Amino acid sequence: MPKQSSNPSSAAEQVVKTVCQICHCECGMNVYVKEGRITKVEGMPEHPVNRGFLCVKGRQAKDYVYSKDRLKYPMRRENGKWKRISWDDALDTIANKLTEIKQEYGAASFASCVGENIEVRVPTGSWLVSRFMDAYGSPNDFVTTLCYRGHVQAQNLTFGLGSLHFANPENAKCIVLWGHDPYKSVPPMARRITAARKKRAKLIVIDPRRIPSAKEADIHIQPRPGSDGALILGMLNTIISEGLYDREFVEKWTVGFDKLAERVKSYPPEEVEKITWVPAERIRETARMFATTKPACIPLATLDRVASAFQNARGICILHAITGNVDVPGGTRHIALPPITYMRLPEKWGDLAKPPLADEYPLFSGEMGVFAAIAATPVAWIEAILSEKPYPIKAMIIDSANPMVTFPNTNKVKRALEKLDFLVVMEVFMTPTAELADIVLPGATFLERTDELHNDYVVTMDTPYAMLGQQAVKEVGECWPDWKLWVELARRLGYGEYFPWQSVEELLDYYLEPSGMTVKQLKENPSGLPCGTIKYAEYYEEHPEEQRFPTPSGKVELHCETLEKMGCDPLPSYAEPAESPVSDPELARGYPLILMTGTRLMEYKNSRHRNLPRLRRRMPEALAEIHPQSAAKSGISDGEMVVLETKRGAIEIKARVTDDIMPGLVSIPFGWAQGNANVLTDDAPACRETGYPSLKPLCRVRRKT
Repeated sequence: MPKQSSNPSSAAEQVVKTVCQICHCECGMNVYVKEGRITKVEGMPEHPVNRGFLCVKGRQAKDYVYSKDRLKYPMRRENGKWKRISWDDALDTIANKLTEIKQEYGAASFASCVGENIEVRVPTGSWLVSRFMDAYGSPNDFVTTLCYRGHVQAQNLTFGLGSLHFANPENAKCIVLWGHDPYKSVPPMARRITAARKKRAKLIVIDPRRIPSAKEADIHIQPRPGSDGALILGMLNTIISEGLYDREFVEKWTVGFDKLAERVKSYPPEEVEKITWVPAERIRETARMFATTKPACIPLATLDRVASAFQNARGICILHAITGNVDVPGGTRHIALPPITYMRLPEKWGDLAKPPLADEYPLFSGEMGVFAAIAATPVAWIEAILSEKPYPIKAMIIDSANPMVTFPNTNKVKRALEKLDFLVVMEVFMTPTAELADIVLPGATFLERTDELHNDYVVTMDTPYAMLGQQAVKEVGECWPDWKLWVELARRLGYGEYFPWQSVEELLDYYLEPSGMTVKQLKENPSGLPCGTIKYAEYYEEHPEEQRFPTPSGKVELHCETLEKMGCDPLPSYAEPAESPVSDPELARGYPLILMTGTRLMEYKNSRHRNLPRLRRRMPEALAEIHPQSAAKSGISDGEMVVLETKRGAIEIKARVTDDIMPGLVSIPFGWAQGNANVLTDDAPACRETGYPSLKPLCRVRRKT
């Protein structure tokens, strides 16, 4: 039960301790409830992630729950209009349609797609959906994440399967922010970086934009968008050729160093300068500072949506490894969480078809599948629906995702969704994706449901912990938590034996059983329970029976034979973007600028929250950042509306003329339905290992006439 407030003037007010899930940071939140309604929210002072701080998004949680725009009832489209229906009617319709489609086209003709808002909640979120897909018999279990999972695979193949290493900036003496601005996207991490800076930690910022932290940095370099892989190889060249690597660690705990050294000989800083536009001496200066200022770390380098996506992530792992910044405070650390119940159904996998592009991109299927033996390349469903290859996909359930805004090539996404025979969307608000659905289901917000969450890897606390995200108030209208949708739908389809739980508490106890924790214990410890360990080098020295790195060699694999056997490059490599002034000079003559589409804003998370008035007043519209030199060539003034175009389409957006961006580039924020960046991007697979698209196309800009 919620804890009574100690404030005598509000005796009827209760305080519910929970976890904020407006973004992925999982900050502790005190929710004040009176007569069944939220009165205010505050940061939880004793919580180890945020220590009482809540960002501007978290402070609007009350407005989020009680927004006038909430979806409150299931609805079905009839003759182009929405008609309110009951949950029983909705579930019967969905179950009947999925049964018909399976009988006529096969189980693989049904796909699911889950968004980050559900994916971060593993037991009641994405793993439960995966369990449903296993029971139904479809391999087409898609997520909307186009970054993190490729990074996980790179770590799996460098440090070992399941051996994920996360940066610890709070204890670092050198921090590299590479294409990453935590001051806008991960506030708890930003606060830790600020604390490290107060202890005189060095800061390197690698970003084409002069973000605020770049203005305070010891080094700021601005590579051409998409060329980061070459910069990584140039830094490795400097570190190895100048003998700045950690010889003891390399000799004892890595394999393939000689082959790596031979590979990077082709990337001396003078050659890398031609590719990246970064002066050779600045490349050397950056490499030297990172290699010689220990411990050092590179938190969450977001270099994923380019042709070298997977190899970039491998390169970041290897930079940590050869400098001896693995398994040390202030470097990267292996966080080992306690065992939990695996929610998937491996006994069903033998009967599943392969997901689209499984053979072309094996990192997402087979033994190397992310978190499971079956996983689909994230954007494969778009082309598969339209081409009906390798088989037709006829129905889809999209849960807490908005691919009409967040997926590349919006016009193609729209054609794919409109081609489906049947589309169901579960959401909190009526999104552009939900508007295309046959049935829309109202989802509960995080304050209207119960979840269990482990320590957020993004922040990487000194003590891993588990915490219960407690339901604070009753669901608005007839909203359901999404776990309930999948359990009830499974039962209607005859899969009840795999979904026996009568409450979310039963589900969570089943999930937590191997760990020794229970929901009851988590309720009794509302600020979290310590769980798991952080493994430093000393741990392995004291436990020699432990294999330090769960790779085939037992060491960090700089040269990875597993990749080689899969037909992939076993060493970090660089691939030039398909659309760039180098690879396509003819296209560059008509589209002379490079577009960056991943800018994050503190006020919003992906495509969410723009309907909340207080946040919208802070950031009312999307802005296209362009350097004064580039603006002058097109006669563009600050604040005027412009037309931004690529080969795929055009959008209208307001210009922000600033010298905080390199000449020759345009940067627009991610997640806006008005001024949608993904009208301009391409969904075609670009990364040779993962199939991720490249989201930095060539573009042009002109004044709106």
